[in-house]
Amino acid sequence: MRGTLKLLACEVLQFLALATPLLVVLQRFAGVVARAKQQSDSPADASTSYWLIVAAGVAYVTSIALLLWLPLKYLVFLKRRSLSPHRKWRPVALAYVILSTLPCFSLLIASAEVQVMNSMRYDCFDELPVSLVLFSLICIDIVERLRHCRLTGQANELDRDADIPTLSHLEQVTPVITTATGPAAAATLPVGGAEQNGGRVLRPGAANGTIAGLSVGGADPRARPFGQIPVASPHPSPASSIATATRLPPPYSGPLRLLLASDLRADEFGHALLFWLDTAELLRCGGAPAIFFSRWVFPLYICGFLSCLRLVLTPCCPLQAPLGVLLQDLPFLLLRGALLGSFGRVSPLLYLLKNLLVVLAYIYFNFMTKMRIFNTQRMF
Repeated sequence: MRGTLKLLACEVLQFLALATPLLVVLQRFAGVVARAKQQSDSPADASTSYWLIVAAGVAYVTSIALLLWLPLKYLVFLKRRSLSPHRKWRPVALAYVILSTLPCFSLLIASAEVQVMNSMRYDCFDELPVSLVLFSLICIDIVERLRHCRLTGQANELDRDADIPTLSHLEQVTPVITTATGPAAAATLPVGGAEQNGGRVLRPGAANGTIAGLSVGGADPRARPFGQIPVASPHPSPASSIATATRLPPPYSGPLRLLLASDLRADEFGHALLFWLDTAELLRCGGAPAIFFSRWVFPLYICGFLSCLRLVLTPCCPLQAPLGVLLQDLPFLLLRGALLGSFGRVSPLLYLLKNLLVVLAYIYFNFMTKMRIFNTQRMF
């Protein structure tokens, strides 16, 4: 029952995130067209144009919901075998970006052009429409991140979804054994050198079930602050690897333990908001009248839409980092530099420096470190 309620809540929230920005932006666009009609030679057609655009918006939302959104949901939830269980992209997010975000940005550009052509400055779409589009993107991102997580009780580290990065594999580290010489080493090793047991070198005392420095049963006679250190199996299973990885020291139980409270589900909310912070700041600049009623509105919303394409990839996808540089930081760096030269400081310099540092760090650590001059361990 709880799973059904959670699924219903997620689907309702995603559908509202799909339809609400479209209807709001279409209504504001219809108001701009009606105002332009009133200033033209046919003011009687203003009301007709307004309601035609609103009706077209309602018909568009209904059509995509019945013809595209619901069939896609059917494929994702009822025909999961047709989709890879280990996919690194989100079909629902891709459909949302194409069906909702792209029309919204197109309507914002069309609204600017209608006002420029009619020599009017009626609406800059500076706050509600843009904020609503970005908030809907954030809602879609959060729902996709937390879809397979429990919303009640405490988080279980072993049952988290694969979209949330976790340590799920441990590589076995081969111990380095120093070969000793002399009578003591000859007494501890059998005749013929080190004994091989399935490809493993038995250390002194391993034949009788003990290891040098440890007593029988693996107990260490020396005191350890967090209990005994378990001896890993030579052939660990995936389940035992995960269990061993999660054997962390006991949590702090002092009077300030409230300050150490942490839950991965709450962290995902913060990560999702930070993920879209740069895009929100760039689109906020588009609300300035000097930029909105100029030709710079085209590259601004185009770069904003390219940044929204990052929503299609899961957070653990290997392409998230390079596409983040190519779709966001590099275009934003060039655009912010051009806006700074044309309009002054319309955006804080912090975001320009952030884009610059991310691009330089990506180029240096991925390409320049392979050059001979930087590929040395004697520097820094």
